[in-house]
Amino acid sequence: MINNIENINESVALNKLTKKEQVFCYEYLANGFNATRASIKAGYAENSATVTGSRLLRKANIKSKIEQLQKNLSETAGISSLMIAKEHAKIAFSNVAKLHNTWIERKELESLSEDEKSCIQEVSTKVIRINSGTKDEPIPADVEYVKIKTYDKQKSLDALSSLLGFNAPSKTEITGKDGEQLQQSIIILPAKKTNE
Repeated sequence: MINNIENINESVALNKLTKKEQVFCYEYLANGFNATRASIKAGYAENSATVTGSRLLRKANIKSKIEQLQKNLSETAGISSLMIAKEHAKIAFSNVAKLHNTWIERKELESLSEDEKSCIQEVSTKVIRINSGTKDEPIPADVEYVKIKTYDKQKSLDALSSLLGFNAPSKTEITGKDGEQLQQSIIILPAKKTNE
């Protein structure tokens, strides 16, 4: 019975957030997990926003609210970490050679698979007029150049490594304007592996 009461009290405590704390949680997610920017947008003092953001992220009720918001957002959008991993894998393991028949001749867009198309970030064309033939009898001709730019493979490899928890923990120190350390170092652990 005592355990149930403690769980209820803990649950009630987790739900009690001030208006500023609630805004901080929303802004933290909306601003790419930037606690300093979220603190400022929530109305906390700008000169201490870094320390305030760090302090807020250590609070159990703030952590719980952020996790709840993240879960609800991914469920509503129908996005899972598996979907994200698959998209990054397409880019990370893509090969520009698959977009060409020969070294120079590219494949027609219609003949590419959906996975190959999804790796293309940009296609640009340029037509240049050149003179072919001889020096005495030049023949003007238009040559079309097509540039295909794919998404950054290294960024996708890095994102996959982070998502799958392959990265080693990193240490971050937060310092003030004078270079003095404002708080203890934070160890950032890799993401937990999930079976989705």
